[in-house]
Amino acid sequence: MDAALAAFAADGTVTHWNHEAERILGWTTAEAVGRTGLTGWAVRKEDADGIEAALAAAMRSPGRQVHEFALLTKDGRRVLLRTQSSAVRGPGGRVVGVYCAFSEVHTQLDLERSVALAEALFEDASWGVVLIDADLRPAVVNAHAGRILGVGRTALLGRPLGELLAQGVEELECALQHVLAEGAPPATAELWVTLRSEGAEFPRRCWRSGFVRLASPLAEEPVPLGVAWLFQDVTDTKRAEQESSLLRFRARQLHRAGRAAAECPDPAEAAAVHLDFALAGFADHGLVDLATTPPAPYGAVAEDEAYDACDTGEGAAAAGGTGMPPGSAPAADAGHGTRHGRPRLVRTLASPAGAPGPAERLPATGIPVPYAPRHPVFQAYERRGSVRTGAGPASPEGWAAARHWPDGTVHGLCVALRSRGRTLGVATFLRTPARRPFDRADADYAEEVAARIAAAFDLAGAAALGGAQSAHCR
Repeated sequence: MDAALAAFAADGTVTHWNHEAERILGWTTAEAVGRTGLTGWAVRKEDADGIEAALAAAMRSPGRQVHEFALLTKDGRRVLLRTQSSAVRGPGGRVVGVYCAFSEVHTQLDLERSVALAEALFEDASWGVVLIDADLRPAVVNAHAGRILGVGRTALLGRPLGELLAQGVEELECALQHVLAEGAPPATAELWVTLRSEGAEFPRRCWRSGFVRLASPLAEEPVPLGVAWLFQDVTDTKRAEQESSLLRFRARQLHRAGRAAAECPDPAEAAAVHLDFALAGFADHGLVDLATTPPAPYGAVAEDEAYDACDTGEGAAAAGGTGMPPGSAPAADAGHGTRHGRPRLVRTLASPAGAPGPAERLPATGIPVPYAPRHPVFQAYERRGSVRTGAGPASPEGWAAARHWPDGTVHGLCVALRSRGRTLGVATFLRTPARRPFDRADADYAEEVAARIAAAFDLAGAAALGGAQSAHCR
């Protein structure tokens, strides 16, 4: 900000008057220089004594003296000015005059507010504030931003953004370049990023960001100095919104599936409808394997048909909340397995392996799927709950084929089909690498779907048994 400057000799004669003083008060340099004092032309007589006393005090005092004066413009208006006055000394140390720098009070207040705002933003703000230079490198970082980024404030200075962010740096740099070229966007943006130093369970963070282009106020033409990037971590809020939206969608899917299944005359067809509705937005493939031997009457336990728990050995497998803990020996479901210890599971429903389409009912061949002894479906059957498994980061070739699952799948969720206290089989949901692994919330949803599928197949079995008994009676 340019300051108006005026100098006075020891006798009060004006010896200097710059262009800014001319702009503020309207008096030209030729009109001001040479006048004795300010009284009668730049100061009202009522104010003259106070101003002259302040100037005289500045000549007698060391350092600068700050005052607020009301001066007159050339057209007769009064202007409130803030002045800083200091004595001017000659070679021998004798005071030879006084030098004054002044500006309009509202302009000075605007400057002070701007400086105070900048200091507050970089010290006490609850938002992260980073000043990015024209080379897209941090130049100034406030304390809150340093905490969010997980490094010291000075450690960030001058470093490329790619050294700080593992993901999301392209979107951030694109936004910064847009602001430098076009100006600030009309609304805030939400950027999902991953810090290189992040080791949390959910490494991706959502930052609600605002951008302001900075230009020098001293340049004749606006020259961008950089971008002020203000951001706030809203990850928890966004995750809560996403989870709420997901819950609403899944509740609607369950409702729609129930309405559609109610119109199916065949309970097995209703089970396929439940599987189709469950796959939408949830999994890429769905399989249903049923135990071949009919279940024993409710509550009956055949000890000689019990089988021991088998450890699947899947490194990524995890039991669901409704299942039994790993390593425990559950009570066997009667009539679901062979005398040699494992259930005979026959593929009954399967979603198309190629193009999307409705689940297909497979022919009732009675041939069990040749699952390996350590397969997750046996663990889910044993635990009467859900089991999550995955190929891991390496995603080895043949992982899905070895488990008799569709090629290209890397995440699996096996859920026991329970109805009337019995395990009828296992439903398996599979995801490709394009989707994230299954989590606990996914297991809860899958168990709800599995309960409806199991009820449909239980009804189908009861209907078939009732029909057979009627035919026998005739």
